Amino acid sequence: MSVRLRRLAVLLVLPVLAQCRATVDADTSAPARTDAATAPSSEYEIPADAEWIQLFDGRTLDGWVPKIQGHPLGENVLDTFRVEDGKLCVRYDRYVDWGDRFGHLFHVVPFSNYVLRAKYRFVGEQVPGGPGWAWRNNGLMIHGQDPSTMRLDQSFPVSIEVQLLGGAAEGERTNGNVCTPGTNVVMDGELDRRHCISSNSETYRDDEWVEIEVVVHGSREIVHRLGGRDVLRYEQPQLDPDDPDAARLLANGADLLLSSGTISIQSESAPIEFERIEILPLGTH
Repeated sequence: MSVRLRRLAVLLVLPVLAQCRATVDADTSAPARTDAATAPSSEYEIPADAEWIQLFDGRTLDGWVPKIQGHPLGENVLDTFRVEDGKLCVRYDRYVDWGDRFGHLFHVVPFSNYVLRAKYRFVGEQVPGGPGWAWRNNGLMIHGQDPSTMRLDQSFPVSIEVQLLGGAAEGERTNGNVCTPGTNVVMDGELDRRHCISSNSETYRDDEWVEIEVVVHGSREIVHRLGGRDVLRYEQPQLDPDDPDAARLLANGADLLLSSGTISIQSESAPIEFERIEILPLGTH
């Protein structure tokens, strides 16, 4: 973790670290890991008394830092990321046009083994000039690179993307897919180099609230869950040596397998709001 992000973590998320009984790793060669007692299988019931950690406090963006394409780390261009009525919002009402300003809002503490849960909904219209594929499209980026290592004009962090997708009035569009900017995953025992892999979920339409869970067991297995069931499962998330940004991370000493990393949400031209983003740390086995 960079010096800048370590300082932000110390200043902004000491309560989160205390809940996790973890500290930001002082070794800059590897991300910190936040672990707890036991790791359930992907088919599981979360105990009613589970100690979820709120990554979004419902009032501020404390503990989060933006990185928007073409702008330095920490610059929240046109107030893209903001808090309104207790919700973490991605808004474009101050944009004249899209201008290829792909952005991400990073939580400053990396995690390794956990369940990530978010409740969100798409609202309003896409900003003019946004790409067609980005209509009602956002994502939870996990096992991501430290944003301080991103190029100024880099569109997406090297990471695993859990897609958040809304459907049109007609036709089907699966939700909870996986996309792999600078990465690959293993499916059914074989390396799968497809950029995006569809889940088997239903289509989620209109402005309905959706709750998604992502069960992350380090570099071993990741499971996407919607409606209380598994909709996608894959293993061994890893850097793609053929991707220039991933190759640069490998050259700087990163491991091929992704066992931990940052969590971020996207700004891809579709307005969205999050009522809750929370995490349940798991054990390493």
